[in-house]
Amino acid sequence: MSFSFSVSHRSGEARAGMLTTPHGTIQTPIFMPVGTRATVKTLTPDELEGLGAQIILGNTYHLYLRPGHELVREFDGLHGFMRWQKPILTDSGGYQVFSLGKTRKITEAGVEFRSHIDGSKHLITPEKSIEIQMALGADIMMVFDECPPSDAPRDYLEKSLAMTLRWAQRSRDTWRDREKQALFGIIQGGLHCDLRLQSLGSLVEMDFPGYAIGGLSVGEPPAEMYRITEYLAPHMPADRPRYLMGVGTPEDLVTCIGHGVDMFDCVMPTRNARNGTLFTNFGKLNIKKAEYACDHEPIDALCDCYTCRNFSRGYLRHLFVSGEILGLRLNTIHNLYYYLTLVRRARAAIESGIFESFQKEFFAMRK
Repeated sequence: MSFSFSVSHRSGEARAGMLTTPHGTIQTPIFMPVGTRATVKTLTPDELEGLGAQIILGNTYHLYLRPGHELVREFDGLHGFMRWQKPILTDSGGYQVFSLGKTRKITEAGVEFRSHIDGSKHLITPEKSIEIQMALGADIMMVFDECPPSDAPRDYLEKSLAMTLRWAQRSRDTWRDREKQALFGIIQGGLHCDLRLQSLGSLVEMDFPGYAIGGLSVGEPPAEMYRITEYLAPHMPADRPRYLMGVGTPEDLVTCIGHGVDMFDCVMPTRNARNGTLFTNFGKLNIKKAEYACDHEPIDALCDCYTCRNFSRGYLRHLFVSGEILGLRLNTIHNLYYYLTLVRRARAAIESGIFESFQKEFFAMRK
């Protein structure tokens, strides 16, 4: 098998593991930078690797619409197209098409929607989603699912979940090259623990190589996300990777690693970098503020990223308010380095059996 997962250490519910794929082995817990359109914005693949990125995420919906999955296939998939030789995970496109609101229509067949680019009409079915992801050449693919609002009425969630499970089976039936590409199931069920368990049980019967928790971090209070994750993670198969989709803040990562989650992704570090918000060991810093204009200090005195070793807050503020591209790059380098270093530190704490102490120290330093 070219895809495998094993847990090497535990500290409480927190786990350190090794996830092997055709394009390399990933040490977990891990954060996956988001490369929506076959690029992690502002950075080269070499820079990503230098920051410690082990796996990145591509977006099925956006790559399907532009440049098109068949074109990407001609370049030997995303790895050849974007020249990233480490593992890639692709989402199913489900979250994006469901976020289109009134421009999409859900049926048992799939989701009919209009492109946000040119208004053209498209239909993505579970089969189509997997076919797109196979063409993209992802090491890890996701089943096609509906991502309903977490506060949707229970009767809607029940109907949605039943259809999502049928879609999961159709996705699995379409999955072909199981030596080269793994397929993860996605657990739905809103904020109802019993629906989550029902979803998990049905997916486990289908026997996926990994399982994701979907439908969280979509507007519900963080405490509700933590409640569901803390309840659900220990019920998930111990010998399969656990992925919490679209999460999140540094606080989210440290909390949910403590609940037993292995994998995370979020646009937050890169998007916030481009908006001037930087993550530090002491909390968030808004580099746009006038108070930093004459500040000679680095973003974070405890950080040894390229940005913090070479540039002051004053210079970074100047770049940002001047609209200089270098500012966006330096901010992104810092934020991703911070996130990737945070999960490395969490792993080291798990391996040493001191994750609880690490967690307490992390929150004590936050402003």
